[in-house]
Amino acid sequence: MKTIGIAMHSVEGGSLCLLAACHAGEDLLGPHMHPTVVASTVPMALSLPAWRAGDHRAVAAFLAEGVQRVAAAGADFFVCPDNTAHIVLEQIVDALVLPGLHIAEVVCQEIAARGWTRVGLLGTAWTMEGPIYARALGGRGVECLVPEASMRARLDAAIFDELCRGIFRPETTALFVRAVEELKQAGAEAVILGCTEIPLIVNAENSPLPTLDSTRLLALYAVREAVSEEPLALRAGWLPVRPVR
Repeated sequence: MKTIGIAMHSVEGGSLCLLAACHAGEDLLGPHMHPTVVASTVPMALSLPAWRAGDHRAVAAFLAEGVQRVAAAGADFFVCPDNTAHIVLEQIVDALVLPGLHIAEVVCQEIAARGWTRVGLLGTAWTMEGPIYARALGGRGVECLVPEASMRARLDAAIFDELCRGIFRPETTALFVRAVEELKQAGAEAVILGCTEIPLIVNAENSPLPTLDSTRLLALYAVREAVSEEPLALRAGWLPVRPVR
């Protein structure tokens, strides 16, 4: 089996991805069995000032360090369980030491399999307003709906001030559920949980819409890649997403 490298950007979502990968491995391979997983956790505090300044070159150095660390630990490919980070990863992936799985491409594979054509998106302001999902969904003819501006600002603040720090308050969960309800009223058929911490508070039980859990989907597709007998298609860049059968 190939070794999975998890290059974490935010610890809460990265930890969930690690657990999800191990559980997905058990589902495929049996109790206590999963592909080998290595992880790196470069502190997000180091890159946040550069994010806020729009200095993607500085952000890139920290993300590349995370990938280098999992490569040094024996990873064959990497995943980054952070949707926003892919804004910068898209710019540097061809120069990284490992190939990677793109979180939005994984989510879009699931959307295509379900036949949805209009989906909502929750995440940081950078994710909701940025190019990652707009490009991935638009290329497949899928319409992307996001909350209105004031709701986007409240969700963004909750992600950074609470969820990324392991703070989970009932009123914050209610805020995210309300955002999903508003997307449903706007015509969304499903909602992308496009921040890897959101699945810690929003799930199939409390969501008004079917959920696309980017964290667990990334973990599942990573495991599928790891157990595949096919060699890696690339030495750098984005790997093709293997369909989950």
